Amino acid sequence: MPDSPGLTLTAPPRSGVDLLPAIDAPSETAPLLHIVAWTDPVIDTLGHDPRSWYVEQFWLGIVGPTSTWLLRRIVGRFDSEPEGFDLNLDETARSLGLGGREGRHSPFQRALSRCVSFKLARPHGPGALAIRRRIPPLSLRQLDRLPPSLRTLHDEWSASQSRTGVMADASNRSRRLALKLLDIGTDRHAVEIQLIRWRVHPAMAHEATEWALALPTTS
Repeated sequence: MPDSPGLTLTAPPRSGVDLLPAIDAPSETAPLLHIVAWTDPVIDTLGHDPRSWYVEQFWLGIVGPTSTWLLRRIVGRFDSEPEGFDLNLDETARSLGLGGREGRHSPFQRALSRCVSFKLARPHGPGALAIRRRIPPLSLRQLDRLPPSLRTLHDEWSASQSRTGVMADASNRSRRLALKLLDIGTDRHAVEIQLIRWRVHPAMAHEATEWALALPTTS
């Protein structure tokens, strides 16, 4: 398969798991991959749960059913193991009906590679992978890859979201984003500027920033 953007493919040891080039292969006797959550303040606020209707309807056509189900399985485990866990690759492949995880071109390996290619996962040191707990909305380029019926459905969904409590939803979202930005050390002026870059109305960006700054701190 062609190299993924930003990744340099090298042949891993034949005795290990033929997974991703930037991840050290687990041993044959312990085919485990350590999974942690990929923390992203913006996508964690704006994104969709991999088990949601949005992901099933729209992302499935982009990354494919195997990657979609793999993400659902992994995020489901985060509910009870939020700090991370070891994923048994053979067991997971078979539980998804894939028969095994061996080989660079196996369906399971391709599913993992597609998650990385579409920035839903990323290498996290030796033998580890960080997985998003929330999936971002589709970009315009990705929407163009969907069949016309799904593009129309996405337009209808977007319109319905806009009609349903649009101002309240936008205000709440802007406030959550302002809090996230302040939590990671962004200064007051930069918070407003970033919100405006994310297409928040300037008045709402100002209100959200003032609201977040007015909240009591625990320090």
